[in-house]
Amino acid sequence: MSWITQQIATELSVQPQQVQAVVALLDDGSTVPFIARYRKEATGGLDDTQLRNLAQRLTYLRELDDRRQVILASIKDQGKLSDDLRDAILTTQSKTELEDLYLPFKPKRRTKGQIAIEAGLEPLADRLLAEPTTDPEAAAAEFINVDAGFADTKAVLEGARFILMEKFAENAALLKKIREYLWNNAEVTSTVATGKEVEGAKYRDYFEFSEAVKKIPSHRALALFRGRNEGILQLKLNPDPQQDDPKARSYGEQLIAAHLSIQDSGRAADAWLQQTVAWTWRIKILLHMETELFASIRERAETDAIQIFANNLKDLMMAAPAGAKVTMGLDPGVRTGIKVAVVDNTGKVLGTNTVFPFQPQNQVDKSMRTLAGMCKQHKVELISIGNGTYSRETDKLVAEMLKANPDIKASKVIVNEAGASVYSASELAAQEFPDLDVSLRGAVSIARRLQDPLAELVKIEPKSIGVGQYQHDVSQAQLAQSLDAVVEDCVNAVGVDLNTASVALLARVAGLTRTMAQNIVAHRDTNGRFATRQQLLKVARMGPKSFEQAAGFLRIMHGDTPLDASAVHPEAYPVVERIAQQANKQVAELIGDSSFLKQLRAEDYTDDQFGLPTVQDILRELDKPGRDPRPEFKTASFKEDVDTMADLKPGMTLEGVVSNVAAFGAFVDIGVHQDGLVHVSALSDKFISDPREVVKAGDIVKVKVLEVDLPRKRIGLTMRLTDEVPAATGAPAARAEKRSSSPAQHKQKPATKPAPAANSAMGSAFADAFAKAKKS
Repeated sequence: MSWITQQIATELSVQPQQVQAVVALLDDGSTVPFIARYRKEATGGLDDTQLRNLAQRLTYLRELDDRRQVILASIKDQGKLSDDLRDAILTTQSKTELEDLYLPFKPKRRTKGQIAIEAGLEPLADRLLAEPTTDPEAAAAEFINVDAGFADTKAVLEGARFILMEKFAENAALLKKIREYLWNNAEVTSTVATGKEVEGAKYRDYFEFSEAVKKIPSHRALALFRGRNEGILQLKLNPDPQQDDPKARSYGEQLIAAHLSIQDSGRAADAWLQQTVAWTWRIKILLHMETELFASIRERAETDAIQIFANNLKDLMMAAPAGAKVTMGLDPGVRTGIKVAVVDNTGKVLGTNTVFPFQPQNQVDKSMRTLAGMCKQHKVELISIGNGTYSRETDKLVAEMLKANPDIKASKVIVNEAGASVYSASELAAQEFPDLDVSLRGAVSIARRLQDPLAELVKIEPKSIGVGQYQHDVSQAQLAQSLDAVVEDCVNAVGVDLNTASVALLARVAGLTRTMAQNIVAHRDTNGRFATRQQLLKVARMGPKSFEQAAGFLRIMHGDTPLDASAVHPEAYPVVERIAQQANKQVAELIGDSSFLKQLRAEDYTDDQFGLPTVQDILRELDKPGRDPRPEFKTASFKEDVDTMADLKPGMTLEGVVSNVAAFGAFVDIGVHQDGLVHVSALSDKFISDPREVVKAGDIVKVKVLEVDLPRKRIGLTMRLTDEVPAATGAPAARAEKRSSSPAQHKQKPATKPAPAANSAMGSAFADAFAKAKKS
């Protein structure tokens, strides 16, 4: 069993056999959804999150191992590979520590230390370090080398110092100590760049700011780095925040001296060595560590931000579907009018139009007649209204239309239209609707996402859906990889109707590529609907492996084989047939017969191929075949007389929809075209560190308005409905931040230095970016 298997098992707290099984399945081409759902016996029931973490660590450790072999070969070729060094390289499980070990042997440009070594000064440097009683000036006189550029003792001692500085800065054990000290004690500080106070006003909470390296949350870290990139902020690492005396010796210097047993005992070379330590710290190690720690902070912040985006995307994609009903989609607009599209219960477009009830046309009556006519003509059951500009005005128009036409039995719902405009202009939309105007494609998307959010959102690049935190500041490759995994997991958790799914949806099914998805649709168009899953094998480029991975996630409703409508994998059909045979029933009779199925013991139907977890899954699936894991469909009711921020009053209690969840709180759409922020401290009466402990994107919540800042378009909300409304004006979220630091209310230790007001997060770079993302 490999060290990688053992390491992952330890990290994930699972058995090595589980890791070994997963690695074998992944290497054999199995997908995470397939392994999680249909190989529970092998994995011991690891879920998709555990499997993705395992796969991620597997990639990291394999890359580490490959790099390890390259480094070992390089040092061996240099003839410098000792047994101790080999052991250190073979045992480290950190890429950073591995590179530290390689640092002294890594080919590099000719440094001052290298030049001094070439001039023969290394013995002097080693002697002064080993024998501090040596007189530096006297010893240096023996090494004067005019031809090499070392013409006097001063130059010789400087060369010897650079030799030691480079050796100290390449000491892996020392670097590890300093790194740990800085991570636990250092602070990030920021100041405003000269003359940038006005231009960088949105970063004003960071003009004079400091926070512990290990505690700084992702949203603040990314805000700091964005401010630096825009030339507004200057960032530095403060290695000794506990020291008030700027002239005091840094603890970093003390660590170096202690590690190398350098101390000032009044010996001849002690002062020279102390100066060498000081130079090593200031010139070599501190600058290197600042760069490294800032990179580490950014990496950690990016990981957190990507996870936040992934969580929000999952919540949005797994939102409750309204179902297969004839739906009218309305994409609100002012000058360009309201774009209208009606789709049938399968999402097929039945009709489109554009109405102009707002200025400058003000065709209110004509617009209502047009909408009413389309509702009656197509027997519309649902009206989906995009939540963009003029959504509340459109909502009122529809309400008046329904009131004037009581025979129209349709319900109106305001839905999140994030990404609809991106889809409208996409190549996929052009292929799907080549003869439909770009503006009307958005209305179709708005209608369909009410019917089935998942099926429609898969058509949009995940990054364009706009439910992230500083999404443009993180690694786009890692973001795409993470979001693609979320989409894949969501699609396969719900399952896909083989006879109605789009290419975009099929392409997200485990085991299927986009080409295969296109071939499935082409086969369907040519030969008609699929009657059995086995017919998939007739599709071009669909081999046994792809069929194995995909079949269980594809559903055939009302097909020739009843089990094809369930999540039971074709390979497990013999188990169901054995159950039916022993019960003298047809397979179709088993499906949905809860009373009979509850009497069965899963243990009675296991064999060498199908263990207890699989049989238990089969019985659950037979009980409720094709069960949708998404929640029941519900809608929020916006207050009728509250349409804009100007209508908001502190103390109002409103219903809203959580549109985004960030590390510092949740944004809530209360129907006034500007989302309000519920700071993390105002989400619950008890202390929480993660907003997702209480809310997720798409949740319907009740909130109280704390304060409204019209000039800056900021709304402070609380979900603690007993909270008192602040008497004075100001930033509500700033007070929320103070509440979050209150040990009396939340049993949390107060920060040593005040964190920036939470409304800086709401009102600064992220809030602006989030607002732009929503409009897109």
